Amino acid sequence: MLINPKKPWDDIPSSEITPEDVYLNRREFLGAAVGAAGLATIRPEAVAAAIRRRAGLQDPEVPAIVSMGEELRDDATEWRHVTGHNNFYEFGTDKRDPARNAGSFQPAPWSVRIEGECENPGDYALEDLIRPGEVEDRIYRFRCVETWSMVVPWRGVPLRNVISRAAPTNNARYVRFETVFRPEEMPGQNAPILPWPYVEGLRLDEATNLLAMLVTGVYGRDLPNQNGAPLRLIVPWKYGFKSIKSIVKISFVEEMPLNTWQEMQPNEYGFFANVNPEVDHPRWSQAREKPLPSPFRSRDTELFNGYAEQVGHMYAGMDLARWY
Repeated sequence: MLINPKKPWDDIPSSEITPEDVYLNRREFLGAAVGAAGLATIRPEAVAAAIRRRAGLQDPEVPAIVSMGEELRDDATEWRHVTGHNNFYEFGTDKRDPARNAGSFQPAPWSVRIEGECENPGDYALEDLIRPGEVEDRIYRFRCVETWSMVVPWRGVPLRNVISRAAPTNNARYVRFETVFRPEEMPGQNAPILPWPYVEGLRLDEATNLLAMLVTGVYGRDLPNQNGAPLRLIVPWKYGFKSIKSIVKISFVEEMPLNTWQEMQPNEYGFFANVNPEVDHPRWSQAREKPLPSPFRSRDTELFNGYAEQVGHMYAGMDLARWY
């Protein structure tokens, strides 16, 4: 008898979905919240609405996304904040820089090179790589290494589907990802902030885990440039810097790839980067997190960001404290 198990992305209540406005414009929300600090009760949705009125802007309606639950539609909120709070150093180091500086970036046409230890290497147009019939909408927790967190509805395909079509050989043990290098369109790449292009990697079993996604959209719409258009990775049990944006190359390799932040600051960032409340960043604690939008609220960090049941088996026997 076939049983349809409850999927982990169905467990998050609608009340926990991070407002779109906050996901993309945290700084503006913080300013509004502080300004309202004298009120007895601060309702995030009221503050967000006030921000929109002050700016004279109306957010587009978030379309119904059937596969993630119709009951969640009214909880997916302000679009302009979803596109205003981003870590995307290719466009600048301030959270607002990507939204301000990504307008000249051209996400189409787009192709991805698949190479290395696989049977089907080649350059694939995005529309050939991401098959429409495989696209899903999922709500995931997102945890930044900086300790802020959110809940976001993503749209994309399971990474395992693309890997299956690439057919990695027995020599493939890791998957390496690379961001596009276009300094003429990505002004941050003109400065030695990081070693460009940005590189990330997963072990092959991590990459083929059901939760790993190649994402093409957020809140039911195509990814904006500042969110990693047109193709990014989402690995919800790891810190956000693992979710590389604007991917142009996927390589199957035998040796563990050196990811960008590990190369940049090896004493602070490792390869696995699993969310773990017991392993602090050298400069701050990871025991608690600050869910957006409220700047005054915090919660306990969960091991593997709450996805231990789905991913914990991959790390059995490992010293999790060692693999920050």
